[in-house]
Amino acid sequence: MTEVQRSRRQLIKAGAAASLMAMLPSMAIAQGAWPDRIIKMVVAFPAGGPTDTAARIVAQKLSERLGQQVIIENKPGASGSIGTASFIKSPADGYNLSMFGMPALLAPLMYSNNAYDVKKDFLSVATVYNLPMAIVINPAVVPGVDNLQDLIRFAKASKTPLNYTSSGTGSFGHLAMEQLKDLGGFDMMHVPYRGSAPAVADLLGGQVGIMFADVVAALPHIRAGKLKAIALSSPNATVMLPGVKTVSEQGFKNFDFDSWGGLIAPLKTPQEIVDRIARETRHIITNDKDLQQKLVGAGAIAAFQDGKQMQARLNKDYDRWSAIVKAKGISAN
Repeated sequence: MTEVQRSRRQLIKAGAAASLMAMLPSMAIAQGAWPDRIIKMVVAFPAGGPTDTAARIVAQKLSERLGQQVIIENKPGASGSIGTASFIKSPADGYNLSMFGMPALLAPLMYSNNAYDVKKDFLSVATVYNLPMAIVINPAVVPGVDNLQDLIRFAKASKTPLNYTSSGTGSFGHLAMEQLKDLGGFDMMHVPYRGSAPAVADLLGGQVGIMFADVVAALPHIRAGKLKAIALSSPNATVMLPGVKTVSEQGFKNFDFDSWGGLIAPLKTPQEIVDRIARETRHIITNDKDLQQKLVGAGAIAAFQDGKQMQARLNKDYDRWSAIVKAKGISAN
């Protein structure tokens, strides 16, 4: 064999090997090789919070469907931005997922040194849950207020601005109330806390009188009669608080939003694997009554959207809230 023939044969072999490597992800999924080891689901928030709780419920059900364990790894900090920035650098092999929560959507708006772009730095796989919110008051601090219009009249009549609280600067509760203030032509001062628990504690104690809160954080105290819900973020919340009208129903048409969460994967994760995860997620979210009940118990409503729908929702929410952040000059720095 001549040197030219040997070189040609080597090139053919190299080309064949490259083609085989390119086909491996598809071959693996077609032959059922994926998943053949543990799948990690990163949660960029502390254990015990709504995103973490939802992730653990979903991870258990996905484990059953995939026949492989899905484990949770918490990487909290900076409203989810630390864990998310780390996650997007994970291997795109189908063994890395993350439960993306809305604080991580807002973080790029709030921190000048944020290290990811929600529109292009990861793959949206599927939404999993909506997290309803409500405007909640302490009746002892704002007496005679039974609905949103009562609150607006009370705020306008107050000689000094009322205080309201949320789970933190740049949280959904903060931004939603700022938007509502503009729409309703009234004013209140924001008193931020680091998390829903301390905010609700001071709401109960009377240090502040109003909060745009995650329903799950306030629900036990509403049921005990210590706090009163006067408006809901969306129709989804009526599952937990029947009889309370939405903001939209109380004079602010189309004011409809929930905090929410969904699964994401690193860029270049094989599409066959992403599609499989989305199919299994659709099945458990739409058909598994046990999962639905557990999510409600955690303050969330099971809600499936596919990857394209999820990405469109991310883009829309990012644009909506970034406009408010810029207009109000809100920053966590």
